[in-house]
Amino acid sequence: MLIAVVSDTHGHVEYTLDAIREIERRQPDLVLHCGDIGSAAVVSLFARRETRFVFGNVDDPPILSHAIHDAGSICDEEFGEMTFGGRRIAFLHGHDELRLRETIRSGEFDLVCHGHTHRRRWEQVGRTWVLNPGAIFRATPHSVAFVTLPDLTVEFVALPSAAT
Repeated sequence: MLIAVVSDTHGHVEYTLDAIREIERRQPDLVLHCGDIGSAAVVSLFARRETRFVFGNVDDPPILSHAIHDAGSICDEEFGEMTFGGRRIAFLHGHDELRLRETIRSGEFDLVCHGHTHRRRWEQVGRTWVLNPGAIFRATPHSVAFVTLPDLTVEFVALPSAAT
């Protein structure tokens, strides 16, 4: 199974389209958006794929929750958790640093995905793997991550917009 993980689109449709093209090319089973979505226009770009969203610190929950529902996607509000591909997964934006640390250290999850810092991260903390895919906006390079389950291997993909 394959999951695409994105974060920090900040409402930038053009940059997000670069991520969408890579997602469509790889055909993941699920997409996780780790917050700072930024606009309803960005949400609609993910409508062709099963996508779950959490809110970040720049998001307007009432507007975006309607857009997420209208796109047929899942809105997990501030915190999402699930079992997928035989792995227990949590995802959140990460601006609440205490909640992020507690989630990672809880030992309840095989994988914790977050955004917020705009920096790629792949490290093991105790039994939990922690992933930040980088960011679609305000990052060099712009990137998306693909996680293969159940073996928890990750590939970071730099997007073409990073060169422009």
